[in-house]
Amino acid sequence: MTVPSGADEHNSNATLRILMVSDFLYPNAGGVENHIYQLSQCLISRGHKVVILTHSYGNRSGVRYLTNGLKVYYAPRQPVYCQVTLPTIFGGFRLLRIILIRERITLVHAHQAFSVMGHEAILQARTMGYKAVFTDHSLFGFADVSSILTNKVLKFSLADVHEVICVSHTSKENTVLRACLSPHHVWAIPNGKRWMHHSSSLTSLAGGRAG
Repeated sequence: MTVPSGADEHNSNATLRILMVSDFLYPNAGGVENHIYQLSQCLISRGHKVVILTHSYGNRSGVRYLTNGLKVYYAPRQPVYCQVTLPTIFGGFRLLRIILIRERITLVHAHQAFSVMGHEAILQARTMGYKAVFTDHSLFGFADVSSILTNKVLKFSLADVHEVICVSHTSKENTVLRACLSPHHVWAIPNGKRWMHHSSSLTSLAGGRAG
């Protein structure tokens, strides 16, 4: 299989072209939505290219632009519960592939364990040889039916990602246990942390392990 251009380049000084994927984004209000927006703005200020993929919100569909030219694709997918779309596995593959090629993406970054679009993007991106990163924002249990199902999906999705980021040290411990991950592949970057303390991890990802 041909690796997409730029998907496995080993240039530590390369400008990343990042696709953020999640079911949660503005105009919906919440911590994940704000995190994705603020992170995107910080990455843009550092000279990286950032594009976001989410589902449509009411009449907000198609391509929209936010502050500093942040491009957002509001895909024609209908949420079924708490702004989460119906799982289709490969239903959004064609659109994702078009965006990856059109925007010349080098890294796919999915957010939130409840995000169907995030899990599907990881699966599809790794199928095409792109690097993938996942950020977990929430804590989950281990006993109730919802947590058990979510943890099984999380374990499957994160089996082939390059790095996992959690927004607190407690969240890191929780995610490591739920997804059966090695702690060495999970980063704890608390919300509000200054980026320069973790700039080395971004550099290593740009030229790090191949798919």
